[in-house]
Amino acid sequence: MPTYERSVRVFAPFEDVWQFHSTEQGLVELTPGWMNIRIEDVRGPEGEPDPEVLDAGSVVESSIRPFGVGPRQQWVSDIVARERTGGSAYFRDVMADGPFPEWTHTHMFYADDGATVVRDKVEYELPFGPLGRAVGPLGVVGLEPMFRYRHRKTKELLE
Repeated sequence: MPTYERSVRVFAPFEDVWQFHSTEQGLVELTPGWMNIRIEDVRGPEGEPDPEVLDAGSVVESSIRPFGVGPRQQWVSDIVARERTGGSAYFRDVMADGPFPEWTHTHMFYADDGATVVRDKVEYELPFGPLGRAVGPLGVVGLEPMFRYRHRKTKELLE
């Protein structure tokens, strides 16, 4: 399965960066406008609506309409892990329903001398079966602009 990784060093305290990425609002603010994201529903691990923190067991239901073209695409993300140990933390979401047959996104955070390193790792499979698998490594062409935006926006909002 193809993997995409990107990192950025944010000159902001670890706690601030971790907290920002732990909420629905962080997701919305870090999604490029051209994705036209709409959050449909957010539930916590016990099914409670609109949790303050997206803990393991939370579910985020959203829809996107890239570039305003075509019908809205549903995207359901399950937060399957969320852990913090000292100056490092991560959470992982898995697409339960959406445009990709496989999508696992691990968000990692590391305290670094008053700053924070943010690392994203996405394991994915493109749609269209054998054709998608054949061109899967080229998925970076679509992922790079989105994650470049996310990292630039993180710096803009938190530094």
